[in-house]
Amino acid sequence: MADADLILVGGGLANGLLALRLRQQRPDLRLLVLEQGDTLGGNHTWSFHQHDLTPVQHRWLEPMVGKRWPDYEVIFPDLQRRLGSGYASIFSERFHRYLMSELSDGVRLRTTVASVEPQRVRLASGDILQAGAVIDGRGVRRSAQLALGFQKFLGQELRLQRPHGLQAPIIMDASVAQKDGYRFVYVLPLSVDSLLIEDTYYADGDAVAPETLRANIQRYAEGRGWAIREVLREEQGVLPIVLSGDIAAFWDESRGVPQSGLSAALFHPTTGYSLLDAVRLADHLVALDRWDAGSLFAAIRDYSTLQWRRRGFFRLLNRMLFMAGPADRRWAVMQRFYRLREPLIQRFYAAELTAWDRLRIVSGKPPVPVGEALRALAASNLHKDRR
Repeated sequence: MADADLILVGGGLANGLLALRLRQQRPDLRLLVLEQGDTLGGNHTWSFHQHDLTPVQHRWLEPMVGKRWPDYEVIFPDLQRRLGSGYASIFSERFHRYLMSELSDGVRLRTTVASVEPQRVRLASGDILQAGAVIDGRGVRRSAQLALGFQKFLGQELRLQRPHGLQAPIIMDASVAQKDGYRFVYVLPLSVDSLLIEDTYYADGDAVAPETLRANIQRYAEGRGWAIREVLREEQGVLPIVLSGDIAAFWDESRGVPQSGLSAALFHPTTGYSLLDAVRLADHLVALDRWDAGSLFAAIRDYSTLQWRRRGFFRLLNRMLFMAGPADRRWAVMQRFYRLREPLIQRFYAAELTAWDRLRIVSGKPPVPVGEALRALAASNLHKDRR
């Protein structure tokens, strides 16, 4: 007898949300989540915009949301703007607590997986688990079929000596010194005297220098007049930013194993954020009638491929950001974008741009040299050049 109908390898965002939605909508399925760490979700903050999700999706996500704000700010050398779109964050500690309360009988923590097949998981202990299907959701799957840039960051949750006075998140403060690509600081006000501050880079390489980024956060806080009492928590990460790729060949590499989240190339191409796609995939899969490995693999592969084809314009924008003009002027591309109308910006983050939106984004004088802009537009086969 199989150990479960469905085994989810990796207890991160995508598999966690999928397991929760299946428990709510398909309680007949026997689920098993395998996570090598001590907690589900690791040590992360996942944020999203109000218009990314439908009202129904907001409702089922709500128990995990740690903080909401009615608006947010962006700051650039020649632009400071507050946008009236809602913004929210999920913190992994709350994510873990809620999922364990809903799924605890179907979760194995501190479980290391040695290998994954479409219907079988071999553990590092040597034990073998069988299931009708297995979904691998253990994060970014490095592949020669994708040419990537990176959004890398280090964040610290800080307790301050006095109230900070910040009312809204600053999701991009690019008024800071530019280095290692496009740099900005991201700030979430969590309470009257606590903040999450992340030093963030859109860079060609994925190496993170923690000591440098910690010093940058200290310097940024001092520049804002915020005296730090203590560091409550620290997180760091590297998110993929896709420049070009061959999605069919990417899926061929998975050897018939269903994938989820970043390993299924399901993330916003320009921000690297994956919550929106994790929620949408969960809702898409809940409606399936067949849960054998072959059907599940085909359903996720086809869904991922459809999103890839719809989002080609974002990969073009990414090449503009990474390839056109000097690295210390990349901020000008984002500053120009944030001068556009707010509904367009909302659709951008929801990955639902219209044809008119796409035309509006690229119309007018580009903020980078024209020749380099044209070269970036034409470079749709970077993944082949980098092999």
